[in-house]
Amino acid sequence: MVKEINQDEFANVVKGKKVFVDCYAPWCGPCKMLAPIVDMVSEEITNYEFYKINVDEAPKVASQFGIMSIPTLLIFENGTKVNQITGFMSKEELEDILK
Repeated sequence: MVKEINQDEFANVVKGKKVFVDCYAPWCGPCKMLAPIVDMVSEEITNYEFYKINVDEAPKVASQFGIMSIPTLLIFENGTKVNQITGFMSKEELEDILK
C-alpha cells in the first residue's frame, strides 16, 4: 500500500529501513501512468515502505533533492538516499530496481 505524505512528514518517513517515495504532481501524465504500477509493486514487495508526495505541495523536498522532472522516485535505506530515478518505467523495471 502506498501512503500519501506531506513535506512535514517526509524527514521522519525516510528514516525507515527501506523506503520508496514516488514524487509526483496531480497534473503530470506520466505520474498518473506510473501510480498504478507503484501500487501493484507495493503489494508484491514487502521489504519496502511505499510513500508518495505531491511536489507542488512540498517545494522543500523538491529543492532538497533537485527534482526538476517528475515522476521522480527516491529510494532510501536507513535514512540515506541510495537511488534517484526520473521518468516513467514498467512494472518489471521498477521491480528490478527494488530487488
